[in-house]
Amino acid sequence: MTDLALPLVGLVGGVLAGVSPCVLPVLPVVLLGSAGTGPDGAPTSRARPVAIVAGLVLSFSLFTLFGTVVLSLLHLPTGLIRWVGIGALLLLGAAMLVPPLERLLERPFARLPQRVPGLRGDGAAGGFALGVALGAVYVPCAGPVLAAIALAGATDTIGPRTLVLTAAFAVGTAIPLLAIALTGHRLADRVRALQRRQRTIRAVGGVLVIALAVALALNVTDLIQRRVPDYTQAVGDRLGAAAIAPRVSGTGSLQQCQQAASTGTAQLADCGRAPEFAGIDPWIGGAPRTMDGLRGKVVLVDFWAYSCINCQRELPHAEAWWKNYRDLGFEVIGVHTPEYAFEHDVGNVTAGARKLGLTFPIAVDNRSATWAAYRNVAWPAGYLVDATGAIRLVTLGEGHYDRTEAAIRSLLLAAHPGAVLPPATDVPDATPRNADRTPELYLGAGKQQGYGGTGDYEVGTRVFGRPETVQPNTFALAGTWTVGAEDIRAGSGASLTLAYTAQRVYLDVGGTGTLTVSQDGATRTIAVDGPPDIRTVVDRPASGTGTVTVDLSPGLTAYSFTFG
Repeated sequence: MTDLALPLVGLVGGVLAGVSPCVLPVLPVVLLGSAGTGPDGAPTSRARPVAIVAGLVLSFSLFTLFGTVVLSLLHLPTGLIRWVGIGALLLLGAAMLVPPLERLLERPFARLPQRVPGLRGDGAAGGFALGVALGAVYVPCAGPVLAAIALAGATDTIGPRTLVLTAAFAVGTAIPLLAIALTGHRLADRVRALQRRQRTIRAVGGVLVIALAVALALNVTDLIQRRVPDYTQAVGDRLGAAAIAPRVSGTGSLQQCQQAASTGTAQLADCGRAPEFAGIDPWIGGAPRTMDGLRGKVVLVDFWAYSCINCQRELPHAEAWWKNYRDLGFEVIGVHTPEYAFEHDVGNVTAGARKLGLTFPIAVDNRSATWAAYRNVAWPAGYLVDATGAIRLVTLGEGHYDRTEAAIRSLLLAAHPGAVLPPATDVPDATPRNADRTPELYLGAGKQQGYGGTGDYEVGTRVFGRPETVQPNTFALAGTWTVGAEDIRAGSGASLTLAYTAQRVYLDVGGTGTLTVSQDGATRTIAVDGPPDIRTVVDRPASGTGTVTVDLSPGLTAYSFTFG
């Protein structure tokens, strides 16, 4: 992409974000917030809608660019910005209902309208504050183009191109939002009925702001994303890819190797220079490593997550290679990039690595910065780097371990001609061969797949009723469950019924309690105590179809079903 095209991509991406379904809950607040009166009851000037949009655009741009970096440096949770925004909305909504409170809140902004020409006028300071709060909760809706900007911020690679893209995006997203804000102001200014009810409009606006804050806190707004088709997604995805393309120029060879790996045709090739490790905190099992410092060694960069069953079957091979060849100049770096929130906990990662018997160095990639640098797409994934620092083989998923080990041996001999290699390792390949097995089923509402029960599957707590028949490759709930974005928590009488095709069924579950597994008239109990991890609920002699019911004691939290 040319530098001239980059602002256009940002501009169009911003316009799409401003009209996407995700922003719909914000629009009524922008509309009524622009139509109300000032704290003294007087009608607001045109500066208020401009101030609302200016505050929104400025805050979500800054939060997206720098929020991840700042929170990481301060060791604060990644969701803090959103909760601060929700708290600010609650306070501002109350202020719209109680004018003396709003006058008090506007004092810090008192000089801003005087110094910024575009923000002069009654209610502008309060409008700007409202916009800043909206921007903090609007960030997740900003779409694929702003995701590329967020990636730059998360990986500490903010430069002129990223700033240009951000500025263009801000202008683009301001266009539809400003049109809506000015529409609300014009209606209030021109319609006599509205002019007579300015205080009522203001009160309704305050109630609406508070309602939005509560809806955001309870994740009710997520329903819109699931219920309303995203009519901007197709164009947005292409724009997002275009925005990222300049950042990965020169990695075409790596992308070709990844494509070969995904089709099972990977072989030794020149896949480009290995990216440096980025955003690692901490390193487990020794001092920090760098790709430059590992020059002269053959290195396997192995991406994994401790509760991923596919990784658990692949990691014994990486551990065996590490022990077999490390004295000959071979290094394994396990890059732990989390999929679930609980996998961000370094204690959980350390315990998971110990349980799996891993002794090679582990890089904790909680910000997904190294994952992004490699443009990785799967767990597990391996990037085999030769002694000169070039990626020579990419593996995605399980299997083909003999091919990978043959490549390791070949690169070691190339780096150390005449070296005497030990016999190849002999670790059983546990890769499932049943191609018809049930695909992974996520249980949280945000990524839910395969729900076959009755009623809607939405965030919140309710009593579920199990259907008479559970269809193949689906699950159903019974009893009381609290459904979250990425998990479900058991309440009274909670049970899961799954119809599957597999030899083994695994449930990713954590907490303290028991699983009671019932199948074909037999019942057994599995004790659960500790952070979320894989538990085997079905282990058959051979692959086949079946139905299993798992009763979970109250308080246990489940995340997904995986299969072998």
